[in-house]
Amino acid sequence: MTPLPSPQQLRYLVALADLGHFGRAAASCAVTQSTLSAGIIALERQLGAAILERGPSKRPVFTPLGVDLVKRARGALAALTAVAETAAAARDPLSGPLRFGIIPTISPFLLPRLMPALRTAFPRLQLWLREDLTERLGDDLAAGRLDLLLLALPATLPEVETLRIADDPFVAALPPDHHLAGDASVTLAALGGERLLLLEDGHCLRDHALAACGLPGAGGGDSFAATTLHTLVQMVAGGLGVTLLPRLAVEGGVLSNTPVLLKPLAEPQGRTLGLAWRARSPRVADFRGMAETIAQAIEASGATQQSRADAVLPA
Repeated sequence: MTPLPSPQQLRYLVALADLGHFGRAAASCAVTQSTLSAGIIALERQLGAAILERGPSKRPVFTPLGVDLVKRARGALAALTAVAETAAAARDPLSGPLRFGIIPTISPFLLPRLMPALRTAFPRLQLWLREDLTERLGDDLAAGRLDLLLLALPATLPEVETLRIADDPFVAALPPDHHLAGDASVTLAALGGERLLLLEDGHCLRDHALAACGLPGAGGGDSFAATTLHTLVQMVAGGLGVTLLPRLAVEGGVLSNTPVLLKPLAEPQGRTLGLAWRARSPRVADFRGMAETIAQAIEASGATQQSRADAVLPA
């Protein structure tokens, strides 16, 4: 019978690939560096093949076989985790740890409302939160480091299932002395002639804003980029240009008492918010059970935003 790697050996392998450093990988696995190195050597002997290149470099360099084994090790660990999660979900649904990833254009504006709602609805659930860009959250989901994502759809993530839960409309944000400030609403054609301020590459909201205005993915050349929506608002307040803001962010306080003016779009545009999880996850029932609570929190934000928007946006 072919000797099989142990789960611990696979964890060593994946940690070394993720962190690129023997000491940090060992610390993440709660073992000494010598223990981790010995585990990798033992795995190579079991398999009868080299996983790491041996040379002067202190950083681990994986052989082509090693790169392939890391990918397979991730899948194997995810499958083992699913076995335990299946049993846990059957024993006690919507309980225990859940690793939840959220994109930064949602998390600071929704979490103050969402977290109390989730604690009330699911008191036995232990949420671990991570905020990051969609691509990196997707990598963590695929690797089993996250269980559930809240993001903007569509998202090009492999082997995931998604569930649309809410719409988040855009409003135009203008400097206080802008020539469109007196208009009741702003057309997309008018925005197309302005300097459109955007988030940096990697933020899905950037792509959604470009798509709403019918602009190419590169941003049309003469553009400035911000790292956060708060920075974007400050750039608008400083007269550098205009932007599109999701209502969820406006309701969440992104304007921060700035003089920025909000105008409705004459042709409504927005983004779709939804959940994503690994296809065939054993916790699908849990995720769908949480979806209604999350959707209600978003809807409540939208409803409040709508009432405030009526006061801020011209009728």
